[in-house]
Amino acid sequence: MPTVAQSSTETDWVSRFADDVIADSERRAPGKPVVVASGLSPSGPIHLGNLREVMTPHLVADEIRRRGYEVRHLISWDDYDRFRKVPKGIAGVDDSWAEHIGRPLTSVPAPEGSPYATWAEHFKAAMEASLAELGVEYDGISQTEQYTSGVYREQVLHAMKHRGDIDAILAQYRTKKAPPKKGQKPVDEAELEAAEGSGAAAEDDGTSSAGYFPYKPYCGGCNKDLTTVTAYDDETTELTYRCSACGFSETVRLKEFNRGKLVWKVDWPMRWAYEGVIFEPSGVDHSSPGSSFQVGGQIVGIFGGEQPIGPMYAFVGISGMAKMSSSRGGVPTPADALKIMEAPLLRWLYARRRPNQSFKIAFDQEIQRLYDEWDKLESKVADGSALPADTAAHSRAARTAAGELPRTPRPLPYRTLASVVDITAGHDEQTVRILSDLDPANPLSSLDEVRPRLDRAENWISTQVPAEARTVVRSEPDAELLGSLDGEGRESLRLLLEGLDSHWSLDGLTTLVYGVPKVMAGLAPDAKPTPELKTAQRSFFALLYRLLVSRETGPRLPTLLLAVGADRVRKLLAP
Repeated sequence: MPTVAQSSTETDWVSRFADDVIADSERRAPGKPVVVASGLSPSGPIHLGNLREVMTPHLVADEIRRRGYEVRHLISWDDYDRFRKVPKGIAGVDDSWAEHIGRPLTSVPAPEGSPYATWAEHFKAAMEASLAELGVEYDGISQTEQYTSGVYREQVLHAMKHRGDIDAILAQYRTKKAPPKKGQKPVDEAELEAAEGSGAAAEDDGTSSAGYFPYKPYCGGCNKDLTTVTAYDDETTELTYRCSACGFSETVRLKEFNRGKLVWKVDWPMRWAYEGVIFEPSGVDHSSPGSSFQVGGQIVGIFGGEQPIGPMYAFVGISGMAKMSSSRGGVPTPADALKIMEAPLLRWLYARRRPNQSFKIAFDQEIQRLYDEWDKLESKVADGSALPADTAAHSRAARTAAGELPRTPRPLPYRTLASVVDITAGHDEQTVRILSDLDPANPLSSLDEVRPRLDRAENWISTQVPAEARTVVRSEPDAELLGSLDGEGRESLRLLLEGLDSHWSLDGLTTLVYGVPKVMAGLAPDAKPTPELKTAQRSFFALLYRLLVSRETGPRLPTLLLAVGADRVRKLLAP
């Protein structure tokens, strides 16, 4: 088996955590698989903030696998959490959904029209599909199955037996409030939602007027957790509870009872000990003083375990979220992101930033710049000029220990593909023609060469670009504007039209549209730009846009000209 001395020479954050996790695993459980963990609550759409809960341990686990170790990445589906609220836009306006608040997520019906039986399965399925596309290898654990099958029975009885010790730990924090951090940046509601972890994070800790009990039954009458334990006998394990929702009360033997769970601040450290977790990150909602991660670090000892290595991860923001459909409420999900970007790009956004660094995922025009940055990195990696940490992040994005992720065979610039599908409205034959004209010496044989990137760009145009920002090419010349041109304007258009045939490629048209103002100024086509020349170029570009698309701006002119086609360009620009 590899040793820590063989650790990677890469200087990225993933490698450093992998070193620490391997060393800790060999100290705690030598010879056993390394265990990392994530927890997700399918209480609603599992969004891009939650994805960091998975990607952080996934990237570390994948690095450890690359070094030859056996690793288990556990994803605990917190589907035995209570249904806390009806998410905006999910269940419509029917108030009857509120009647399920307090029941386990696996006992709540799925949203209307879903093919799944329960609320939990509906939202879990969407995330499972995204994780598969992202190449995340994991072992899923349903907490409903764990609790209702009695897997945790000994742990539950142990917690109840040591409830006084647990209560003493929690008492240290009940009256403490975390001081505000100096200079802490305020966050908006969407960012807070994106940082929120398990749906159980806000549960009470088990305190009641009858004493402290770290276990909460689901009611035998209404199946809600609005219950209070009123008595417990350690010898017989007889537990009595009553429900404030329906008035039901009963006495059960806890050693035979499986309809309930430990409160969150006890449940989480119990799982650390039970599973032998070495690494599990936590969001800001779990990491403040007195929060579940800090308190869990003391409670885990009661179960004979140790607290995992647990970095706090920062917010994942959204760029262009205002353009997202607001019908559902909340922030975009991994599935939303994977409709407009390929899996390696989304993985890269999580891999290139340390967990405690916040970043944004673009749904607006910024996605074009991100793709340009990714393509530039790919080129640098290919020629060996990329920095080691950047090379490592690229490797983690493009492949896993199991192999390469699917990629576009011929990755043309995303902004170019977006411009073309914007203009052609997805017409395949026109798209092939235009993309082939980008490089006439190496034309496309099929659109499959530029897929799936082409499909992602088409989805972005159709779902994220407002109708008023879409490109509509004029059907007839703007006679009024053409008639108002002076001699200089007409001459610049003549020069452009005269050069179309000899410059009909992306590079050639780029040279042409930038060169016309130079020639008009008496300069050579390859002259270096001056401030005056740049002003003239901007004026010329604005004129072309107005004549072609009736706006001052639009897609890059060389791409636009190729998309419109030489004959139609001549029709629209002929003075």
